[in-house]
Amino acid sequence: MSPTGRALANLKPPLAVLCDFDDTTAVENVAEIIMTRFGDERWLSMRTEFHTGRYTLREYQEKAFSLVEASRDDMMAEVQERATLRPGFKELHSYSCEHSVALAIVSNGLDFYVQALLEREGLGDLPIHTVQARFNSNGIEFAYPYADEACSDFGNCKCRVLEEYRKQGRSIVYVGDGRTDFCAAAASDLVFARKDLARFCRTYGIPHLGFGDFGDVLKLVRNVTEEAHRD
Repeated sequence: MSPTGRALANLKPPLAVLCDFDDTTAVENVAEIIMTRFGDERWLSMRTEFHTGRYTLREYQEKAFSLVEASRDDMMAEVQERATLRPGFKELHSYSCEHSVALAIVSNGLDFYVQALLEREGLGDLPIHTVQARFNSNGIEFAYPYADEACSDFGNCKCRVLEEYRKQGRSIVYVGDGRTDFCAAAASDLVFARKDLARFCRTYGIPHLGFGDFGDVLKLVRNVTEEAHRD
C-alpha cells in the first residue's frame, strides 16, 4: 500500500481541517488584490526581490503594506468586491459544523483581509490563525501570535497552530499550495496539495491528494466521518 493509501486507511475522527488562505481558500492571492489597487509600483519590485530571496516573506509583507495609505475599511471593501471563495468551502463549513469537524484558516496573511472575505460569505465565525494587523496613526503594526524561531522567515509558524489541534486528539487534514505550508504538511496525517506544496509532498513522500476545489476535501471528510459511524 502506498503512503497515501495507508494515511487514508488510518485517518479517523475527530478531524481538524486546516486551510491555507491566499491561493487556497481564496482563489486569488488576496494580498496582491490589495497591493494592485492601493500600492504603488514599488511593491512589484519588492515581490520580485522576495521571489529571488532578498526578502523573507515577513519582510516583504511588512514592506509592501507600508506603501499602502488606504484605510482598513477601504481595503476590506476591495477584498469583498474582488476576491473569490474557492468552490465547496461553504459546503465543507456546513458539514463541519454539523459533524464536529474543526475547520480553520491557517495563514501568514493579515487578519483583516481574511476576515473580509469570510464575512462577505457569512463565515465570520470561522476560526482564523493569521498575522494580526493593528492600525494606528503611523500605519500598520504587525503581531505574530504563532511566531517560532524555526519559522521566523514566515512570521507565524503553521506547525504551532497544528499542534494546538493535535493536542485535542484530532487527526489533521491540511490544505495548501506553497512554501509556507511545508512544515504543516510534513506534520499532518493527510494533505490536499496544489502547486509548490504538491511538488514538495511528491519529493519527500508525504501522503497527499490532488486538490481542485473543496468538494474534494468534503468528500474525504464525509467518508471518514460516516465510516466511523458505521463502525
